Amino acid sequence: MKDFCSSFSDYLVNQKSVSANTLESYVRDVEHFISYLTQNGRDDPASVDADQINSYIKDMKQNKKSDATITRNIASIRCFYQYMVLFGYTTVNPAKAIHLEKIEKKFPQILSGKEIELLLSQPDTREPKGCRDKAMLELLYATGIRATELVDLDIGSINLRTGMLRCSTARSERVIPVYPTAISAISDYIVRVRSHMITPAGGQALFVNLNGRRLTRQGFWKIVKGYAEQAKIVKEITPHTLRHSFALHLLENGAELKDIQAMMGHADISSTQVYVHLLNDHCKEVYNQCHPRAKLG
Repeated sequence: MKDFCSSFSDYLVNQKSVSANTLESYVRDVEHFISYLTQNGRDDPASVDADQINSYIKDMKQNKKSDATITRNIASIRCFYQYMVLFGYTTVNPAKAIHLEKIEKKFPQILSGKEIELLLSQPDTREPKGCRDKAMLELLYATGIRATELVDLDIGSINLRTGMLRCSTARSERVIPVYPTAISAISDYIVRVRSHMITPAGGQALFVNLNGRRLTRQGFWKIVKGYAEQAKIVKEITPHTLRHSFALHLLENGAELKDIQAMMGHADISSTQVYVHLLNDHCKEVYNQCHPRAKLG
């Protein structure tokens, strides 16, 4: 079974060019699916039909999995059987017959300008950890990059003199401007802290953990959650919240959608257009709250 998952992972990377997050989710979903099959006497996923997949979906529902999780699992299993057909393990994709339930799309949480300032003010920059954390939070909000991209940055990715960040992935590279306050925070971290924190195991990593190794996405997620709690911000905050806030705040202040798309690294403009809907909803909410005649009648 592990061979299937390993070669499926190679397929996702080499032929589908999926993101690191998608890779992790799809492989994990398929591992859980294969484990379920094994527990129910099905040792060969190539012999599975739609009935077994529907049984797995029913099992997920009984275990109180969310609609979003179930929908993603179906997408993962569909992709797995596309791979199985392509490589000749089976001749049909049994997941094609599975109905993908339409789920209500939840718009992402957005921080207000005041909430951003409150969050960014939490790290104690007199301490090495706080200095590093301030640099990371400022850079994330300055550029809108993903948490995975942030922790993958090397020391050479940032040009402090020009105030530009080079963000590279397996599929593309983009150059994003960084505002002066963030450049100052990153410079302070590099000059005053990084050289004392990093170990040979950290290599060229821009941001390292307290053990001197490259910081992980999970480690950064905990850092963001910690400062959100410290700031007593009641919204559900993740690193992606800063990415969404970056995009909406640019749009609010007149940035063109195509420019936001380029900075965020969206392959499709439709991924960026969600912020137009968010902005429209925000304007409507403000109108209903503030216009003196909005609540009449």
